[in-house]
Amino acid sequence: MISSVYHILCLGMIKFSPLWLVASGGGDGGHGGGSTHLPDVVGMFHSEALDYWKPVIYTLLISVLFSIAALQVYRKRQMIPGPFQNVIEMMVEGMYNFLHSILGKDAKRYTPFLGTLFFYVLAMNFLGIIPFGFSPSTSINITASLAILVFLYAQYTGITRLGFVGWLDHLAGQPRDVISWCLVPLMLPMHIIGEIAKPFSLALRLFGNITGEDILVAAFVGLGISALAFVGSPVGLPFNVPFILLGILLSTIQALVFTLLSTIYILMMLPHEEHH
Repeated sequence: MISSVYHILCLGMIKFSPLWLVASGGGDGGHGGGSTHLPDVVGMFHSEALDYWKPVIYTLLISVLFSIAALQVYRKRQMIPGPFQNVIEMMVEGMYNFLHSILGKDAKRYTPFLGTLFFYVLAMNFLGIIPFGFSPSTSINITASLAILVFLYAQYTGITRLGFVGWLDHLAGQPRDVISWCLVPLMLPMHIIGEIAKPFSLALRLFGNITGEDILVAAFVGLGISALAFVGSPVGLPFNVPFILLGILLSTIQALVFTLLSTIYILMMLPHEEHH
């Protein structure tokens, strides 16, 4: 729910950024410069306002469903879990074990954020595969706002865990001798540029891969319909089915990559001696 509110705030700001203009082909397309997508429920209303806010509407839907599921499990939790609680616990435990292999003892501290991030991105990716659904990940506004959130959280982690002076020392390359101090004017700008580049790479990677996946599925749906158009068939050949299966795999991989890179960015901000 917080993420959806954050997207609403970011949507207006990112709308006028150079990143949005590049992705939208100059700002005329709204959410991808006129890219081909299958019909979705919100898009059927043919409203310019709804079309603009469509990614946020679908992210809000995901947030509401996640909140309902979490409240349902929490209120009806049992020592001997039922089927639904068991599935949720398996998902949480699996994510914790994955993060523990990277973060060690800090996994418990950062699993709520990173675990939610993974399942949130995964749900956004899968939503485009569901009939009459729409993947918010095909909007650069959504992926950029998530990437900015990761960037801010990583910097917050660095400042709180290292202290402000330690955070600046990290950005300066941790100079400890005369040579390294002489390199600070070079290392500090490089580290700052590197930190700023991270959210750009996160946003563009997720946006590009999921958008390409949706366009590919839509193209083969159109090809299947065209193949039987000469006989007036109301349906087409299922050329898109293999690409839907491929899309499920790709959506999972992209959610995992987004979370893995976010985990590494946070790990790089932690005190190094804690992870020897």
